[in-house]
Amino acid sequence: THTLSRSNPFSAIDVLRERSKLLRKTVYLFDDQFKEQMPRKNDTNELEKELAYCKELEQRIEKEESLSSIPAVKEKLNLLKETIEDTQENFILSKDTDAKTGHKSADSSFFGYKTHLAMTEERIITAAVVTSGEKGDGPELPKLVEISQENGIDVNTIIGDGAYTGTENIKQASDQNIKVVAKLNITIAQGARKEED
Repeated sequence: THTLSRSNPFSAIDVLRERSKLLRKTVYLFDDQFKEQMPRKNDTNELEKELAYCKELEQRIEKEESLSSIPAVKEKLNLLKETIEDTQENFILSKDTDAKTGHKSADSSFFGYKTHLAMTEERIITAAVVTSGEKGDGPELPKLVEISQENGIDVNTIIGDGAYTGTENIKQASDQNIKVVAKLNITIAQGARKEED
């Protein structure tokens, strides 16, 4: 399960600029004179400075209740607010040396962390393990089983995908008399031998 994924933040500056522009345009439809109260635009390509500009813009418009209470303005204001929050999170994460790039598929990646979950058939979470994004799912299975057992769960069957059916996991499950219901891992199903072998 990839519950905490963050995309690369570097195109965020374009999104912020587009949404702040949309907000300014909407404000000018109702009050053309408000131009004089707008903060000075950021003329650099620094994300931090763009964030600071957008926050200042948001605060000034929010303070002006005659504008911020207009539904059309409020909508654009909320959109910019959400973008600021998302961008800030991404920006902090991009400086996080523990965060790594992981892959959901061959052509789909994300930057951040992965949450590996174990749950009962009733979807009650019995264990959660957080790793950096590049870690595989399979190696976390023993830990998920162990935590679930510590939480009082009698584990007799594991249902998952092919990532969980590595040799080590099958052996450990077998040792504990636990059944594994999952597609067989490709390296086991097809073997890891080279063609010439």
